[in-house]
Amino acid sequence: MKKYAIAAIPADGIGPEVISAGIDVLQALAQRQGNIEFSVQTFEWGSDYYKAHGVMMPEDGLAQLKDFDAIYFGAVGAPDVPDHTTLWGLRLPICQGFDQYANVRPTRILPGIQSPLRKAVPGMLDWVIVRENSEGEYSGHGGRAHKGLPEEVGTEVAIFTRTGVTRIMRYAFQLAQSRPRKLLTVVTKSNAQRHGMVMWDEIAAEVAQDFPDVSWDKMLVDAMTVRMTLHPESLDTIVATNLHADILSDLAGALAGSLGVAPTANIDPERRFPSMFEPIHGSAFDITGKGIANPVASFWTAAQMLEHLGEQEAATVLMAAVEQVCAAGIMTPDVGGKATTREVTQAVVKTILGWQES
Repeated sequence: MKKYAIAAIPADGIGPEVISAGIDVLQALAQRQGNIEFSVQTFEWGSDYYKAHGVMMPEDGLAQLKDFDAIYFGAVGAPDVPDHTTLWGLRLPICQGFDQYANVRPTRILPGIQSPLRKAVPGMLDWVIVRENSEGEYSGHGGRAHKGLPEEVGTEVAIFTRTGVTRIMRYAFQLAQSRPRKLLTVVTKSNAQRHGMVMWDEIAAEVAQDFPDVSWDKMLVDAMTVRMTLHPESLDTIVATNLHADILSDLAGALAGSLGVAPTANIDPERRFPSMFEPIHGSAFDITGKGIANPVASFWTAAQMLEHLGEQEAATVLMAAVEQVCAAGIMTPDVGGKATTREVTQAVVKTILGWQES
């Protein structure tokens, strides 16, 4: 029996709803597999914790998390707490504190889900976006001076290091190498950002020499939005900076039908610390408590977590169950269905427990 300790941080908005659904699915997988066990400890950190304590998580939060096998994260953000407070108070300290420098966001059109793209069908859009997750535009460097005065200035400094760029490029090339098409697109903006992004391009070319079997090309980020929309079949693995990949992955989720099905893995590839897995849809306070939050993204990111833990069979069973349920039309309103969060979860659990390998 393999036992995995999972730290669950449901946090804000629909986070508790979708993480609860994900835990139900994990326990169903454990029951079906028979040789794995999940011990889940929930940490009630987030905006409510902030209102009570003045911080999003305790000072020793990372120390409390570091011995877990993985972190299962819901969403962060609340209408009555500044966004920079919630993000920099919880999610980013975990990503940066545990050096989860590879953010991995797979995208594909699931059966039964309609893409806004004309003639788009499952298989036409099958991407993995690799986002540099530790520096770049979200380094947190900069500041403000002369606040409130006419000469007030605010600076936001993007940091690109040779170490940071090299390791994310190597990760992306290795991932592309492992996929059938062996195709990588490097996203850049070096025509306008002539220092850090030019270095980004140069390092991409250097790393490419170690992967002669990987075909790669380069796209300016603005042109990339056009290519993703008009020629999705031309893309496979994509690597981009912290900001660029953040934006492009939201576009990818929308093109696949809904952000409600879009997963994320924040990976420490060296496995020095626990990696963190989360849906990318955010806290979605407009539907919080209505019971209609789409749990598919939390299921998909749970599959990423299982893959990271070495439980490939369980991950395969989970995604097969998700696809079967979506194909049957059991979906939440954001993707055109009428089912509740609970009904989708129950359908996936039932499919997992009855699933047989063909």
